[in-house]
Order: sequence, then C-alpha cells, then structure tokens
Amino acid sequence: MVHYRRNRVPGASYFFTVALEDRSSRLLVDSIDCFRRAYATMLYQYPVRTIAIAILPDHLHAIWKLPEADADYSARWRALKSMFVRDLRKSGLEIPINGKGEAAVWQRRFWEHTIRDDNDLRTHIGYVHWNPVKHGHARRVRDWPYSSFHRYVRNGEIANDWGGGSIDQRGTSGE
Repeated sequence: MVHYRRNRVPGASYFFTVALEDRSSRLLVDSIDCFRRAYATMLYQYPVRTIAIAILPDHLHAIWKLPEADADYSARWRALKSMFVRDLRKSGLEIPINGKGEAAVWQRRFWEHTIRDDNDLRTHIGYVHWNPVKHGHARRVRDWPYSSFHRYVRNGEIANDWGGGSIDQRGTSGE
C-alpha cells in the first residue's frame, strides 16, 4: 500500500484540488444543492473557515483555514465526499459502484498544498477564482456562480471586474 506524505500543521491554511472520478462529468454543478447541503453539514461537524472556493463541473478548488489545534483536513474531505454521495442517492440519482464496492463518484485522492505566507495565499485565492475562466466555463470571473469570488466582491475585498474582461481579451492563461 502506498503511504502518502501529507503536511499536517494544526491551524494552517491549505489549498486543495478535489476531483470527480469521471472528469467529463457535470455532477458537481448539476447537483449543486446536494453539494451545498453536504458542505454545510461537513462544516457543522468539522468546523473550518473557507477562505476561497470554486466548484466546477468535475472538480473543485478550496482554501481552508483549520482550527488552531486541528490538522485533520482528510477527515473533512472524507466526510464531505460521503455526505455528497448519500445526498445524491436520497435525491434519486443512481450511483455507480467501482470494483472495490465503493461509490464511483470521487477520485480517491486529493491534492493539498500548505499555504506558506500572505503572498502564497493571495496567489492561490486568485487561482481559485480564475479557474472557471481558465477551463472555459465562464467568460469572466464574475460570471461563474459557484465561487467565493462573489463574497469577496460583497465584502469589498475584490473589484467586480477583477481578472479583467472576458477570456477573449485576456487569453487562457489569465495573463
């Protein structure tokens, strides 16, 4: 069995990428209400501060700040993934089973990066918010509804036109 080395720092902030098993799926946005319920339940059971998040059709990016004495982000992802699958089943969606008898919804692993400093945090917040444009799901950052970008705008932390004009004006790299 492969043992992954993860950096676990209590109270740290982390950037995550979590993907569906089927990368051509639109399940996350097509079932956004199920995802939101699962996320809210996970937050109630395992408190964490969501610094930034963008939910795309087949994957999501999030930046979390864990409580001071807590470094167990894996328990949070495990809970969120299983709660989402349970809610999908409750909604009547038939969930495929993989060869191990598990729901074939999520990739088993996720990507994690420990945020090093304020500059690293700003860079990753920008990456999270720009990602729907990068993947062609929106022409402008503000056009993607499943993103914490809108909270940043409401709080006056980011201008509504952050990221510039449309993808046609900026190119696919966000430059």
